[in-house]
Amino acid sequence: MKQIKSIFILCSIFFILKGNAQQLQTLIEEGLTKSPEIQLFELKHQVAREKVNEANTLPNTQIGVGYFVSEPETRTGAQRFKISAKQMLPSFGSITARENYKNALADAVYEDIAIAQRKLVASVSQSYYNLYALKEKQLVLDENSALLKTYEELALTSVEVGKASAVDVLRLQMRQNELEQLKQVLEQDYLAEQTVLNKLLNRDKNKEVIVADKLIMPSENELINSENLALHPELLKYDKLYESVEKSELLNKKESSPMLGFGLDYIAVSERPNMDFSDNGKDIVMPMVSVSIPIFNNKYKSKTKQNELLQKEINVQKQDKLNRLETLLDKAIKKSNSARISYNTQTKNLKQAKDAETILVKSYETGTIDFNDVLDIQELQLKFQINQIESIKTYYLQRTIINYLTN
Repeated sequence: MKQIKSIFILCSIFFILKGNAQQLQTLIEEGLTKSPEIQLFELKHQVAREKVNEANTLPNTQIGVGYFVSEPETRTGAQRFKISAKQMLPSFGSITARENYKNALADAVYEDIAIAQRKLVASVSQSYYNLYALKEKQLVLDENSALLKTYEELALTSVEVGKASAVDVLRLQMRQNELEQLKQVLEQDYLAEQTVLNKLLNRDKNKEVIVADKLIMPSENELINSENLALHPELLKYDKLYESVEKSELLNKKESSPMLGFGLDYIAVSERPNMDFSDNGKDIVMPMVSVSIPIFNNKYKSKTKQNELLQKEINVQKQDKLNRLETLLDKAIKKSNSARISYNTQTKNLKQAKDAETILVKSYETGTIDFNDVLDIQELQLKFQINQIESIKTYYLQRTIINYLTN
């Protein structure tokens, strides 16, 4: 529960938009509580914790019963049967060392929960931004389709007065058909992405998802604390694994120590007939002490060597993971910066395209209009609008990666 609360705090820092922050955070909170993957890791952690209780045990008590088929005769009488019990005790501190080892393993599994939660936050956020981009593209297509409809009406009027050809009308209509096709494809893509998001939240795939009305492109670079990367759960897990190997070696040393055992033998003796003396038929009780000495200790020496190699392997794995995460972070930062540059360029281009559109409308008022220019400007305007949406989507997708790595 503490881990989930920390993820919620991460979300509140992570989303800078007033319009969509609450909606997206609500989706994330739902995913964190319902995700089967997170529940799976939580169950694995519970199993790992339960193994600590399993470690707090002694070796099995040995109990034996023997019956003398041919009763051996002794001075005090014939021996009938024998009962023995023996308990071996591990060296001092062995049980504590075993518990510490199991605790260390459980701590490593706990980091898997933190990793899964962070990945879910990133996946839900990325799917959400994909949905936003698909919705915005549909709206842009609607706007452009309406614009072409307006130009079609102008073209029909021009045809009537002999200032345009019917071919111009057909071209405008064909372009509208293309936009309608693109819109229908986007609708299918939206439904597919909606399924992705709903399944991340472990709910019905057809449940409607409400996305933000508008995402804004920040005018300045956001502060990024790269030092937080060292505290990422994917790296902390290696620290926990390294610690578990240290605990394993301590346990290995304890287990290589001698074990002391205590036992008791009881032999039932029958009375000798027709004899009268004080110990006649007296049962035999024999306390026993035993020691288990690992004379052939190659097993423990090999375990020590394995632990040394395993620690080196974990260090190498951690450095490799750190390199990968640093590369991923740097690429995400650069791509988010590139997205902002692209967005600003598309904004300038879009303004110029709209200025050109205004000029075309004024040209119609003077009686001259080239509908080929109309189509060219419309295609450029649509291209710039789509690129602008892609830039915003790319920026937020990269910010999702950055926050996954640094928050």
